[in-house]
Amino acid sequence: MSPSVPLQEMIRAIRSARTQCEERGVIQRECAAIRAQFRQADNGGRSHNLAKLLYVHMLGYPAHFGQMECVRMIASPRYSEKRVGYLGAMMLLDEKQDASLLITNSIKNDLSHSNQYVQSLALCTLACMGSAEMCRDLAPEIDRLLRASNSYIKKKAALCAVHIVRKVHELGELFAPAARSLLTEKNHGVLHGAVVLIIELCERNPETLERFRKTVPDLVQIMKGLVLSGYSPEHDVAGISDPFLQVRILRLLRILGHNNEGASDAMNDLLAQVATNTDSTKTVGNAVLYETVLTVLDIKSESGLRVLAVNILGRFLLNNDRNIRYIAMTSLQKIVGTDHNAVQRHRGTIVDCLKDQDASVKRRALELSLALVSATNVRSMMKELLIFLSSCPQELKSHAASGIFNAAERYAPSQRWHIDTILHVLTTAGGDVRDETVPNLIQLITNASELHCYTVHKLYRALLLDISTQSLVQVACWCIGEYGDLLLRGECQETEPVQVTEDDVLDALETVLQSHMSSPATRGFALTATMKLSTRITDNVDRIRSVVSIYGSCIDVELQQRAVEYNALFKKYDHMRAAVLERMPVIEKNSPGHTNGESMGEVKENQASKKPTEPKLLPQPANQVCDLLGLLGGSEETLQPSPSMALGLLTNTPSTAGGNLLDLLGDLEPEPLTPAPLVPVYDKDGVALTLSCEKQSDTTMTVMLTASNSTDSDISSFTLQAAVPKSVKLNMNAPSGDSLPARGAAKVTQMVVLNYQNKVNLKMKIRISYSSRGSTFQDTVQIDTFPGL
Repeated sequence: MSPSVPLQEMIRAIRSARTQCEERGVIQRECAAIRAQFRQADNGGRSHNLAKLLYVHMLGYPAHFGQMECVRMIASPRYSEKRVGYLGAMMLLDEKQDASLLITNSIKNDLSHSNQYVQSLALCTLACMGSAEMCRDLAPEIDRLLRASNSYIKKKAALCAVHIVRKVHELGELFAPAARSLLTEKNHGVLHGAVVLIIELCERNPETLERFRKTVPDLVQIMKGLVLSGYSPEHDVAGISDPFLQVRILRLLRILGHNNEGASDAMNDLLAQVATNTDSTKTVGNAVLYETVLTVLDIKSESGLRVLAVNILGRFLLNNDRNIRYIAMTSLQKIVGTDHNAVQRHRGTIVDCLKDQDASVKRRALELSLALVSATNVRSMMKELLIFLSSCPQELKSHAASGIFNAAERYAPSQRWHIDTILHVLTTAGGDVRDETVPNLIQLITNASELHCYTVHKLYRALLLDISTQSLVQVACWCIGEYGDLLLRGECQETEPVQVTEDDVLDALETVLQSHMSSPATRGFALTATMKLSTRITDNVDRIRSVVSIYGSCIDVELQQRAVEYNALFKKYDHMRAAVLERMPVIEKNSPGHTNGESMGEVKENQASKKPTEPKLLPQPANQVCDLLGLLGGSEETLQPSPSMALGLLTNTPSTAGGNLLDLLGDLEPEPLTPAPLVPVYDKDGVALTLSCEKQSDTTMTVMLTASNSTDSDISSFTLQAAVPKSVKLNMNAPSGDSLPARGAAKVTQMVVLNYQNKVNLKMKIRISYSSRGSTFQDTVQIDTFPGL
């Protein structure tokens, strides 16, 4: 290729290259020719060569050797060369390049040039790549141009001043007087630049914000002129007069009216006028309306105006454009806590959005629907949410189930409805529920004594239909073990009577024990239920004894231990079997089995503070309780049973979903454990994180992290990440969940195991990430001290 080929020919040659190698060859030859011509003292095609080099740069190839040529062309007196030189400087230079400092004097000279287009080139370049040093040197020149008579220059100077304020915050005071004077201009371009500059100044300095609140009447007049003006070909966009300027003014009014009643009152009438007169059939009108809604909701507006804003968002929900529906639900999610009744009027439209095909719209509709559940509409809303749960995408099932559980617990009209709702969720999405669902449901069933017969019949039928849902099977096995006698009677008045024999019940439990789909925890529930039935039936005790003895050699250690203990009950302590396996007492609300929002440490503290005379749940004599400690050949010393021993079945914190039920005998301790102290390590924006430590050995420590949410909005996608020095080995267990309901309704716990050397300086850094109100937050906290270490 000839060195003198024009730009169009070079582009054509590059595009016609068939391979990457051929393209590189064309560019390398052309770059070599450009370098050679740059070295010539008298080069008539400088702008032509630099233009070709800029195209090469746009393709991603190195073009740094053209930086000095840009500096030389900017200093040229010819406008054609200045234009290409400034363009090259904006593309090839940035504030980190030393060469950028060489053009400061040229820019300063061109800012005083008699040609407005040369001034414009200098202003654009400074606004694009001006460094802090350049901004400090040239700020007086920009302030001078802001007061010029030429509207074209004032528009460019205002936007350049925005860049200077962002680079050097303290220079904002220099531009404040000129920015205010620009609001009297008639040119829309100048007004737009002035509004952008004032927004930047107000966001940077509270004192400047107070000063510009006096300009609210002027801004209101400008906005009224735009809204009421007739057709103007120069500014009309789809029937709206200069929507870009309208949006900027509304945004500035939102900043000026925030937490200020005087400024808010001055703009209330204008906002009502914009909300009622703007055409909502076009995207341009919707943009202005959306900015109006945001302004109304952010200032101290009148109640009627806020209702009007919510109604506009309700109209957005009916729009065919999914983007508009998405931003409408995002805005409604932010105000549902303060304007709940106004948002409730659009409940039907929001629920319809659950059927949308777009995954983002579905997620937003789900979050908003859960926030709209109240005591008056809980039945109808739950019906819609349960229908959605049965057909929602897999990635939303866990979030939907968690939200339904929280809403049902908060607004349940009756215990039967509450139990039916949770069972429906377990049947539909049992594999996606949180770990604490099983103990929570067991606690609920235990407290509803009049529904024991109804619940055990319903769970028995569910167990016969499906044993793949582990959480449902665990609850069903627990209920059959506790209330099997009610199931065998078949006298339930609330359901259709079903005759169930002892063999039918045992067949169902053996099916669970032998199924390959059953987890070890589920088998533990089934084995305990089978053992409990030995005191509730009369004809099949030998069959139960045979089933229990089989699992005495099970490969699972936990299951094997339970089976060995149960065999010992049959053989050596048969006279105690009825007392040990009697029906569970009512589980108190704040017991560890009910982990709905209370942390383990808080539960232990509550139990430690109880009076020792309260627990009278197991009526067996003291010597029988002590005998349980020596079932498998322990000490024969006489021990006095403590209240915690009598309640060992209930007060021992479970390590798994069924920890309380499987540890019938192994967790009866003669001395209550001292609770680990809770230490707050993070508290910001309503999200708190506490830490408790337990030293396992000289080199091993268990750390329990507990997170809570005290804000008025739910938190989703909550994750904790930890980092430790290289000399420390870290192992993080799975968290108890990934969502934090509002107002501390539930907490998320996560266990961390640290293995360290004896004299190591132990530290841990934790990254907290979560989503709230459509925004993603991330923060980091470092832990330097560990209690108990």
